[in-house]
Amino acid sequence: MARTKKQSTEAAVREIRRKTRRKFAPEEKVRIVLEGLRGEQSISELCRREGIASNLYYRWSKDFLEAGKKQLAGDTVVCRNFVDLNRQRFQRAEG
Repeated sequence: MARTKKQSTEAAVREIRRKTRRKFAPEEKVRIVLEGLRGEQSISELCRREGIASNLYYRWSKDFLEAGKKQLAGDTVVCRNFVDLNRQRFQRAEG
């Protein structure tokens, strides 16, 4: 009996936390990460002001930088393909 009541209490607490969890828009995450990258204040001060845990900031920062890296890698592939395509067209026009 005591174990069942404890489990139901824990389940209720988990449900409340899930429903009251803050959700941040992508624009808000980018704003916070960029503020941290500027370095005008410490990350801990920034996180305290925004009401987030520092590990959450660092996770967003990592995701932000990885996404940028992937985007740049994709751009270079597109650029390289464009150059190759133009080179092939030029060679056909000469030949």
